[in-house]
Amino acid sequence: MACATNAISLSLSSNPNSKLSSDFIPKLNRPVNVSLRASTSAELDPGRLFLSRPIGLSRRICANATPVMDQSVGERSSSVPTIVEVDLGNRSYPIYIGSGLLDQHELLQKHVHGKKVLVVTNTTIAPLYLDKVVDALTKGNPNVSVENVILPDGEKYKNMETLMKVFDKAIESRLDRRCTFVALGGGVIGDMCGFAAAAFLRGVNFIQIPTTVMAQVDSSVGGKTGINHPLGKNLIGAFYQPQCVLIDTDTLNTLPDRELASGLAEVIKYGLIRDAEFFEWQEKNMEKLMARDPDAFAYAIKRSCENKAEVVSLDEKESGLRATLNLGHTFGHAIETGFGYGEWLHGEAVAAGTVMAVDMSYRLGWIDSSIMKRVNDILQRAKLPTAPPETMTVEMFKSVMAVDKKVADGLLRLILLKGPLGNCVFTGEYDRKALDDTLSAFSKS
Repeated sequence: MACATNAISLSLSSNPNSKLSSDFIPKLNRPVNVSLRASTSAELDPGRLFLSRPIGLSRRICANATPVMDQSVGERSSSVPTIVEVDLGNRSYPIYIGSGLLDQHELLQKHVHGKKVLVVTNTTIAPLYLDKVVDALTKGNPNVSVENVILPDGEKYKNMETLMKVFDKAIESRLDRRCTFVALGGGVIGDMCGFAAAAFLRGVNFIQIPTTVMAQVDSSVGGKTGINHPLGKNLIGAFYQPQCVLIDTDTLNTLPDRELASGLAEVIKYGLIRDAEFFEWQEKNMEKLMARDPDAFAYAIKRSCENKAEVVSLDEKESGLRATLNLGHTFGHAIETGFGYGEWLHGEAVAAGTVMAVDMSYRLGWIDSSIMKRVNDILQRAKLPTAPPETMTVEMFKSVMAVDKKVADGLLRLILLKGPLGNCVFTGEYDRKALDDTLSAFSKS
């Protein structure tokens, strides 16, 4: 694996012996455990990062692929969950993935350690799933009492004022350090509930129940929590891991089409940065994903969680490797901040930002034009934008990117593609003219 000053070079593509046919979608109908070990031989110092793949760690964590591949595509998945484990030593936790999991009360109840629970949700999700979650927490478990706080829905409410409503309810309900917070909703709810759990009484347990594609494949896994600031997205927060993540794929049945497409931006990301075979599967199955094929989505969620869990297990607090999961996010966060929180969904901004990152990679001579075309094509098929809003200017991009979390000692580090599909770098070593040319090509001067 290549080593360069201030750069991480990654090539973690799939096992070449595990091929996916164009019309093949593995079934998830039996319990599967995926253990992702945290050991690594990374050597860190201020100027240099060398990352080698741990001995014994497969290039793609595969959840017992042989028995899963035997299942027919037309057969309905059972309610037995697939389990992907995020291995963080004594803070490890499972990700449960499957249909009808909110009806399996024991899955949630075994992760509630005290007698009081606070469910944090929003005005959109509460009428759909709040009663079901309360039932799952209390059925056959009369000693547990459940409170709830229902927040306004939307990225524009991901701020300190809204966060205080969670603390207000927790204090009014006299919750103690053995209580559990439950995040029921999409990425905004998960981020705010997790941050509240990290801060309340200096840390209480919490559980993630993501109800959007975006949250199920990305934001609910890995312990990133926080809120936005008027000057930048997610600038205030903490790394704080949940007790578990419960992904009931049935919740996607009520997800609007625009939200569904937004989440696919993060699915596509995994293929581009580290899993070329998964990207190729997406190219062949995008229409099934857009049509909400349950088997296709179950597989896409599982494989995305495997990729995310592996990276988090190796680099929990984003000292290097985990930053690569932010492909397109530096440009995308600038769009969200500059255009106004909530005007574009997160995945829409990331999609446009990914095109910009790919364009810059091409200008640097790091990828060939075929990758640019494939990225544009798959995003268009997912009904995602491939350019920022026309109101964005070069100066708007530069001012927001200057306070990005990946800036170190005044140097803006970016995640860019380099080499064959499935390879990327996280680096501050690039020709600044390429960045200027990309910004000029996609926004006003």
